[in-house]
Amino acid sequence: MNCMNTVVFLLALGTTCRITRFVTKDSLAAGFRTWMAARFGDDSRPAYLVTCSWCTSIWVAAAVVPAAYLAGGTPAFQVVALILTVSYLAGLASNWID
Repeated sequence: MNCMNTVVFLLALGTTCRITRFVTKDSLAAGFRTWMAARFGDDSRPAYLVTCSWCTSIWVAAAVVPAAYLAGGTPAFQVVALILTVSYLAGLASNWID
């Protein structure tokens, strides 16, 4: 039976936060954001989508939540989601400590 317990929910939340942060703010994804702006225009909706955390998180969550619901109990999902969640929390802690 598929289910999403509290741990899986929190891992999905952390995963969504980390992927959203990567797409919208991370230097490694800057080329993608620049490409979107060049391809569609600086003021286009696609360019805005990849720079707006609120906007991007909807689409990231739309992919993460079904995966968490269907595979949340598997070690593969839990390990990947835990890595992303810990990465996100470490980034927050680093910003807070610095």
